[in-house]
Amino acid sequence: MKDFVMHVAAHWMVLQLGLLPLELTAQFDSLPNFRYYDKRGVNVFESPKEPVEAFKGIKFRLGAGLAQAYQSLSHSNDADGKADNALYTIHPGFTPAMANFSMDVQLITGTRFNLTCYLSTRSRNEARLKAGYLQFDKLPLDSELWEKLMQVITIRTGLMEVNYGDAHFRRSDGGQAIYNPFIENYIVDACATETGAEVHARKNGFFALAGISNGVMWNNRDSQIVSLQNGQIHNSPAFYGKAGMDKSVGERFRLRLSGSFYYDASSENNSLFAGEGAGSNYFMVMEKAPGVTYAANAFSGRLNPGFTNKVSAFQLNGFFKLIGFEVFATYEEARGRNATENRARPIKQYAVDWVFRFGNKENLFIASRYNAVTARLQGIINNVKIDRVVMAAGYFFTNNILLKAEAVNQYYKDFPQEDYRNEGKFNGGVIQVVIGF
Repeated sequence: MKDFVMHVAAHWMVLQLGLLPLELTAQFDSLPNFRYYDKRGVNVFESPKEPVEAFKGIKFRLGAGLAQAYQSLSHSNDADGKADNALYTIHPGFTPAMANFSMDVQLITGTRFNLTCYLSTRSRNEARLKAGYLQFDKLPLDSELWEKLMQVITIRTGLMEVNYGDAHFRRSDGGQAIYNPFIENYIVDACATETGAEVHARKNGFFALAGISNGVMWNNRDSQIVSLQNGQIHNSPAFYGKAGMDKSVGERFRLRLSGSFYYDASSENNSLFAGEGAGSNYFMVMEKAPGVTYAANAFSGRLNPGFTNKVSAFQLNGFFKLIGFEVFATYEEARGRNATENRARPIKQYAVDWVFRFGNKENLFIASRYNAVTARLQGIINNVKIDRVVMAAGYFFTNNILLKAEAVNQYYKDFPQEDYRNEGKFNGGVIQVVIGF
């Protein structure tokens, strides 16, 4: 009995010590210059830039996202009598849920730390790190010059989502899918999490950003690869930037225009078009049957151009909103190659979203998207084309709970007859419940 009492007492003391930091800090709904993970973060691009408050102790915020879908999609191709061109058999049903976890901590005045983890995703079931960075809206320096500069400048450094283009602010990212009025992202999905730093300046509705990163999703110090075409492949830093304007008239009218670029001269595995760590929200569509697993085929319905060695890209974006009607448009061009190629290949992509939000506090919406890609792929002489048409609708029960549904048609054109994507297509519907806080 004595041992039992001592055992309980010891565990109670450990629990109290563990909770002690929570008594010294406080959980807050929001933090300075913070983008909400719920409906309040919809149509927010870079985190806000507002005057920082005097430091009153460490503040923290825990957040999470969960996405669970029911999918009813069908696909087909011209198998051309080849068994290895047969597609994976799919049936209607619930897809595995994806979940994210985030922690934001205000460390001192104007300095916030973000930690984001994937708890479970399409590509991996186990929990793993997505991002961890510091954001400075005020530097801890006793300098009048820096005090004035930081009134318009934000600095981020660490492992973070590269701020190339505006489309990545509206995409689904594992369980964090509440910003996206659709189920899935673009066909060519430019979203990379890389280690680096960026400086963002804003003044009177105009902005400019410059950044540098390591150009790969995961850091390593392994020996560099060697290719016959390009010799010793070394990792060069990637450079990126953005400039534009974002003007509003109250809450009724808003216009944002931006242009971005990204360039990496040499990399063993550049991740601009392959650095998204969660996976597609269309499960197993247009995947070949032999040896297929969810994790190994995590990006169904997308196109990875394979620019792993060298890449240059630019993206133009426009966002227009009048009362409840909004349009978001993207035009993107990129050129690149992998380590076994001598010449760069081009791709072009454009997409237009139409969204109409109505009801109490715009809690209802209907939307449509057209997305098209023209690309030159390795081993294929001519350009290939993929286009997608989507119709969607959604309802926010609260700021934290979203139910959305869509109908999609996607077509693969001009692929060689021996390619399993020849005359390929998929269509059907997906319903998804999203929770974010």
